[in-house]
Amino acid sequence: MDELGARAAALVARRPEDARLRRIGTSRAGAPLWLLSVGHGSRHALVVAGPHANEPVGGATVLRLAERALADPRLTEGSDATWNLLLCLDPDGSRRNEGWLSGPYTLGHYFRNFFRPGFLEQPEWLPDGADAVVLPETRALLDLQDELRPFLQCSLHGVDVGGGFVELTRDLPGLARRVAHTAARLGIPRELGAYDTLYWPTVGPAVYRIPPPRRGDLAAAITEAAVESTWFHPHRHGTVTAIVEAPMWGVDAVEDSSPPADRDAVLRTVSGTLRHDTRLLDGVLARIRPQLAAVPDTASLLAPVDDYLLVCPGLADAWDPDIDNGSARPLPALNTAHLAALRISGRRLALRTAGLLQRLALSTGHDPAGVLPDLDRLIDEWCADYRDGCGARWIPVARQAEYQARVVLSAFELAQRHARVRSRSGEPGWGTEAAVPMHRE
Repeated sequence: MDELGARAAALVARRPEDARLRRIGTSRAGAPLWLLSVGHGSRHALVVAGPHANEPVGGATVLRLAERALADPRLTEGSDATWNLLLCLDPDGSRRNEGWLSGPYTLGHYFRNFFRPGFLEQPEWLPDGADAVVLPETRALLDLQDELRPFLQCSLHGVDVGGGFVELTRDLPGLARRVAHTAARLGIPRELGAYDTLYWPTVGPAVYRIPPPRRGDLAAAITEAAVESTWFHPHRHGTVTAIVEAPMWGVDAVEDSSPPADRDAVLRTVSGTLRHDTRLLDGVLARIRPQLAAVPDTASLLAPVDDYLLVCPGLADAWDPDIDNGSARPLPALNTAHLAALRISGRRLALRTAGLLQRLALSTGHDPAGVLPDLDRLIDEWCADYRDGCGARWIPVARQAEYQARVVLSAFELAQRHARVRSRSGEPGWGTEAAVPMHRE
């Protein structure tokens, strides 16, 4: 985090006439939320890095975008545009991942140092609507969206294991072709059956349309993300939002669109494995929970553990072809890529939970429940399954960031062509005409 801020400040010092840095808010722990702006155009693009604490590549991407915008006047003066680059939306959570950021870049090192807050403390979500926001990071982003009224918002995310894909609040014709070209040039697998988008419309290979927000329970919100969010909040201003996912460890099977040889057999294995892993992890949590009452600041680690263990049984049932309780949504047609993504997702939930449980056990100081050897064994076994069973391979950070930057630049060009309304800066005296209602899109 410190390096990110320092590099942004150095860029502004080098080009003070074209770039500026301002604080747009403060995190819960008192960290500044820095916005780097490049250009002086009247039309605004907003790029948000670090919305999820364990997905740091966006910080490298926004610095790369700033350099591109400074070097190419077509991206600023030529487009009458200002690039607004939020360096990190969740700096507190990002600091809690710094244990793996300097390497070695192995799956075991990553999951043993993994942190991501519980669902209710992730700053892009609006579980109770915009008017009831309590997280200062979320309020800062909402205020920024209403100030800038951007024609394009890009939220930069990272898939820990899998492939790259894009989610859109409104279609950008031509984006799927550009994503395919960029991914091929950089050796990034495209996720053609992303777990997050299982029930979402596909507007092109590895490009998905986010459904409008709806009220739902916590499990649906965690697993489907079709809830009120900062992705849809600026829709009233004519904004199109693109969520750009770049993989840290790539898996080639996620872009295999062929029909599966035995769909139901794979689903039985995936759902059975998730149930088995969940029982193991429930047992570990039961062993360490009594020791945690005397340990300060365990709530932030327990919240995501409880979230993951809450949704796992329901997901296992939803994926199991032999279970039909009459209430589950039937699975769509599944190709090999979908099945690979489901296998990866089940293992991801288990590994994240195991890593967080290990951090909880270490916080007690002396592992009174004796769970650390068991957790070490599970993490090693499950990481080996990713590496040897799924073929997960590390993608260098420079390639991750370049992939994201090129996808954002493509979305920028296409969004300019298809912008519905002109963005406004939010400064006094600028236009105040009514925004386009969502139902008239």
